[in-house]
Amino acid sequence: MRLSIFPLSGAILFPGLQLPLHIFEPRYRALVGDALARDRRIAMIQPQEAREGAPLYTVGCVGKIEEVEALDDGRYNLILDGESRFRVVQELEVQTPFRQIEAELIPEDGDQVLSHIERAGFEREARRFADAQGYSVDWDSVQNLDDQSLINGVSQIAPFDQASKQALLEAPDLAARCELLIQLMYFFGRRDGDDDKVTLQ
Repeated sequence: MRLSIFPLSGAILFPGLQLPLHIFEPRYRALVGDALARDRRIAMIQPQEAREGAPLYTVGCVGKIEEVEALDDGRYNLILDGESRFRVVQELEVQTPFRQIEAELIPEDGDQVLSHIERAGFEREARRFADAQGYSVDWDSVQNLDDQSLINGVSQIAPFDQASKQALLEAPDLAARCELLIQLMYFFGRRDGDDDKVTLQ
């Protein structure tokens, strides 16, 4: 299928979750206008480098514009609803100011759940990570979340680097994503004394 893409470093979207966006660049305003005139869909994907026309990672997520606020100066505030991950087949030669790709959708299993041990291990490491980072978390609400909402939600908002967030998006299933998330929280949550640098020791 043909998709219009919004390459944005550090931003990933998962099926079933939402992503707020503020659109101000002319080419992406054109992208939004085109999407609103067609099927309201925008494909989110990370570029591999922070430069114009950079190569793309191979996996992203299609989002449908659920809410839109058109501002007087041409900017937009959007909320995208994640629909499906996709894999890039090839980038297309186009005349539009925004990039387009040919992609194939990645089938999603909406019934995946974690084992009790996996869920408990994740929540334990998440508490340690939140304490280390000074985050305030409503753990009662966390316990009420289903497994997919919890793991994908944390993957989407966690303050990890671009490559780590991409690896979470590309994880083949929920259990693999959960295990990777635990490893990343353990790694990024360890600090050397009062220094803010992450340590591997």
